[in-house]
Amino acid sequence: MIEIDKIERVYLLGIGGIGMSALARYFQFIGKKVDGYDKTTSALTLDLEKEGIAIHYNEDLQKVPTLAEKGTTVVIYTPAVPIDFSEFVYFRENGFQLYKRSQILGLLTSGKRCIAIAGTHGKTSVTTMTSHLLKQSRVDCYAFMGGISKNYGTNLLLPQNNSNFIVAEADEFDRSFLQLHPELAVITWMDADHLDIYGDLASVIKAFADFVSQIQEGGILLYKQDLDIDFQWNKNIRYFSYSITKEADFQALRIHIVDGAYHFDLKTPFGEIKNLSLTYPGLMNVENAVAACGMALFSGVSKDEIRVALPHYTGVVRRFDVRFTGKKTIYIDDYAHHPRELEATIRSVRDLYPGKRITGIFQPHLFTRTRDFAADFAAALDLLDDALIMEIYPARELPIEGVDSDIILSKMKLKSRIRCQKTDFPEILDNYHPEILLTLGAGDIDRMVAPIVSYLIKKEDV
Repeated sequence: MIEIDKIERVYLLGIGGIGMSALARYFQFIGKKVDGYDKTTSALTLDLEKEGIAIHYNEDLQKVPTLAEKGTTVVIYTPAVPIDFSEFVYFRENGFQLYKRSQILGLLTSGKRCIAIAGTHGKTSVTTMTSHLLKQSRVDCYAFMGGISKNYGTNLLLPQNNSNFIVAEADEFDRSFLQLHPELAVITWMDADHLDIYGDLASVIKAFADFVSQIQEGGILLYKQDLDIDFQWNKNIRYFSYSITKEADFQALRIHIVDGAYHFDLKTPFGEIKNLSLTYPGLMNVENAVAACGMALFSGVSKDEIRVALPHYTGVVRRFDVRFTGKKTIYIDDYAHHPRELEATIRSVRDLYPGKRITGIFQPHLFTRTRDFAADFAAALDLLDDALIMEIYPARELPIEGVDSDIILSKMKLKSRIRCQKTDFPEILDNYHPEILLTLGAGDIDRMVAPIVSYLIKKEDV
């Protein structure tokens, strides 16, 4: 493994990815020369450039590290980089130090008191909430988050003191989380997902079992009560459950809404914490908060520090992200890209805005996921009043014959449903009168947010 002290330059292939950009920021912070390549510009890459990190967007071997720099350069890449990409081929054939993002994260967390947040859904929110609670306490932390914290405007947190805690989002894609050996860990969900990698649910669960087996001796796993966790996965740790609906070690009690904020008492193994409040919307975020509070308590954050910090949590960009509130329409953008996530988001909107007409725009993510879960996507989207289904965002995949958005639409029962193109927006919204508008998906649908907000502002004035 690399010796960080001997590295002078860090070059990232796919630097605009959420995990990659956090690494770029970290290495720049510790004084390394940082630059890289990405396929397209984005809000993240533009922010990195403003921070002094050079990025190019076309294959250009004139901008990559030279052979003379090979000994003092580390190249970090994501699994999304094609193996025949010219820059990747150059690095591989010339013997550069090449590492996956997950390997570098594993290296950076070793020797720290790692808090790893895993799960097929909810991990970004729990990671960000946990980081916020530690950051607002005397404990403090490093944090590598899988989203942009709205509290801090970044996906990387650095401690103000000599904290040895590091909060890391533990991604199951490509079995990346198996690079981590945490002291404390959370599992939020273990659903069938990334079946292009795993094949079936049993293999997904096996990977989570392997993750649990890597928790350090004497460490802790906090898991969602509904999950089928086998305590034999690791006999050398302690297990605790959390829930908002069932009896659990950490449980939200007496949940109620006052002036749009959730209020609840938190049952813990250390006694109840009374009068907690969460202003960030969505009942699923109360459940996420229970997990985050558990991790904070295990890390040494006091009950009073939690009570003070939690109401000030403002969320994550693209996670139940309220982007516009007008007299006619409220607009929420969300990263939901799995059927269970879609259902949770839509039901949370129903709870918050009972009786309102909900129009949802969904961009399916990956051909394999669409193929594997078409019926489940259809059932979740049927919870809307109007459904606008975009073309599939392919990400790292090539098209699959017979797999397109129509396979979801054909299984839906909702009458008000159409297939549409990205170029149809935002004008297509003239055909609808949404009281609540949702954009949903993990592709490039986020690039529609600003035009939609501008459209809604104009409509408010009509």
